[in-house]
Amino acid sequence: MPGDRMRRVNEALREVLSARLAVGLKDPRVGFVTVTAVDTSPDLRQGRVYVSVLGTEEERADSLEGLNSSAGYLQSVIAAEVRMKRTPTLEFVYDDSIDHGFRIAELLEENDDR
Repeated sequence: MPGDRMRRVNEALREVLSARLAVGLKDPRVGFVTVTAVDTSPDLRQGRVYVSVLGTEEERADSLEGLNSSAGYLQSVIAAEVRMKRTPTLEFVYDDSIDHGFRIAELLEENDDR
């Protein structure tokens, strides 16, 4: 479990990235993306950004590819907006927890229908 400081850092990064992605990137591959969480290493060198992507499997892959190619730009956005000793290298990862939630809801609904 991350400490309070790391939780604040992760939340600040999530907010900055969410705000920037809401405005949109120039990369046409990046579709409708929501930043669900950020997990930063304690030394602030690495940041794993969990995202939810609306669309097909192919659109999801395209969006992740676009996000990872825009990582350097997004790191510079973070550097400009968040005062940190070091700006983490970003890695974008698909967050499948929302898919799991939908699947559980479907199963529960099927169970209720019986």
